Amino acid sequence: MVFSSTVFLFIFLPVVFGLYCLIPQRHFRNALLIAASLVFYAFGEPFVVFLMVLSILINYLLGLMMGGKPAVRKAALWLSVIWNLGLLGVYKYAGFFTEVLNELPFVNLPVPHIPLPIGISFFTFQAMSYVIDVYRGDIQVQKNPFRLLLYITLFPQLIAGPIVKYKDVESQLAYRPMKARQTAEGIRRFIMGLAKKLLIADTLAVAVDHVFALDRYELTLPLAWMGAIGYTLQIYFDFSGYSDMAIGLGAMFGFTFKENFNYPYFSASITEFWRRWHISVSTWFKEYLYIPLGGNRKGKGRTIFNKWVVFFCTGLWHGAAGTYVLWGLLNGALMMIESMLGIGKKNAPKAHPFVRGFGRIYTILMVVLCFTVFRAESIVQGLHFWRTMFGFGLADAVHQGIGMSRFLQEFHPLMIVTLVFAVILSQPLLPFMKRCVSGAGKGVQATAQVLSYVGTLLLLALCLLYLSAGTYSPFIYLNF
Repeated sequence: MVFSSTVFLFIFLPVVFGLYCLIPQRHFRNALLIAASLVFYAFGEPFVVFLMVLSILINYLLGLMMGGKPAVRKAALWLSVIWNLGLLGVYKYAGFFTEVLNELPFVNLPVPHIPLPIGISFFTFQAMSYVIDVYRGDIQVQKNPFRLLLYITLFPQLIAGPIVKYKDVESQLAYRPMKARQTAEGIRRFIMGLAKKLLIADTLAVAVDHVFALDRYELTLPLAWMGAIGYTLQIYFDFSGYSDMAIGLGAMFGFTFKENFNYPYFSASITEFWRRWHISVSTWFKEYLYIPLGGNRKGKGRTIFNKWVVFFCTGLWHGAAGTYVLWGLLNGALMMIESMLGIGKKNAPKAHPFVRGFGRIYTILMVVLCFTVFRAESIVQGLHFWRTMFGFGLADAVHQGIGMSRFLQEFHPLMIVTLVFAVILSQPLLPFMKRCVSGAGKGVQATAQVLSYVGTLLLLALCLLYLSAGTYSPFIYLNF
């Protein structure tokens, strides 16, 4: 079940939220959310839900072992890492690494084809971070298994994040009053995320899928750039839209989740981009891989090595394919270059507007090129896109004409309007407007508040019209 499906919007969410509002006791509310979350996951993964519950139980028991002697605590930590990474290894990477081994001489292993459980990367990382934080002493062990079950299975963030750390919601698992303002803001945030997904990401997806499905002789320079830029915008609005819906749903049920995106396409460097893009995952890798490896505390050479490892793992985390690994390594290489040149430092003095403007152009170009490889079916296709984008494609005169005709066909008025809105909304326009309103009088603020809710209702109406057309596109990050 996904947030943009009619089953979720018209049956699951109204029923669960209605019951939640009617039940006054916290324990029963928690029980309702656990049951609803398991049903939510079982709707698409009826058998794998038992694997998820088993994994949570194992991590719960390993967390309890942290109250023992130092040797027992360390053993529990390693068992948690081995179990969780082993789970990912079997379900996500067994086939990929078997194919890699089969490239060696005299190796011909049978390639396992194991269906990938939805959201396994997210709930596994949450479970592992819980045990590690208990080991570090950052949090107290949770002795109530149902609270840990609720923390990991909570349906707003279960299948595609953001990755929520236990310490950020620990108190909310025990006590979270319903507040009318928080609920209203949550509903509005959910609708805004839904609009991002349905009205922008899914509209762009149609053209992007057509372009990436072309034969290499059919791909022309305009089509290549259209597909690359379109996908760069599609993945942002698809995943940031999902994150908005998750944060909004959490607020509706009294939870506060941290932001997962902070206008990454406004960045002036790749380093800054990674501070703004998919914040929960980049933070997870920093805290649980980069820092334990030594971070930047063991010299420049070790720092470079540590960052390469992190970005290799970041790419591999997204999927068992060479395109994802190459995407991660490309971002790692760009960050290495910026680090050596002193670009993108968090506490650096504010750059001249011209320099920052140039940095934004460079950053978005690099992001587009990297996401082209990320979207490609293979590294070969990704490299062919690059060649075509810079005028070295394989299309002859006949195919050039066909390609231009296809480009004009894809670049219809709805696509043009969607691209314009996507570019504008990918920049921090709304925060700027909020700052302007906050500095105005109370009358202006009240009017802006009313208009914002009216606009949200209009967005909801457009989303419902879109759903009534029967079109459906799954979230990109459900594949990871």
